[in-house]
Amino acid sequence: MKLIILDKSLLELYESGKSRKYRLPENVLRKFFMRLQQIEAAKTIYDLWKTPSLRFEHLEGTHSYSMRITEKWRLEIRIEWDDEEKTTGTVTVTNISNHYGD
Repeated sequence: MKLIILDKSLLELYESGKSRKYRLPENVLRKFFMRLQQIEAAKTIYDLWKTPSLRFEHLEGTHSYSMRITEKWRLEIRIEWDDEEKTTGTVTVTNISNHYGD
């Protein structure tokens, strides 16, 4: 699947490993890069859904999805679908959020 990062702070984090806005622990950064690689490697959305540890889910009331980075951190994304079956598309990373509970 195609990957886009529009947020300047997230793009800076992706390109350099550092960002003023996102001061993340080393283990979270490592997993962040791993998640982005998983998205790029996925051929269809099912490649992400079938991995239970990602906890890939649709966020109710929005057009966004989230996937686990670590127990406390989530990657929030939007998907612009390329087909009517909603299996392939362009993934836009929108945010990294601190997630409590899980």
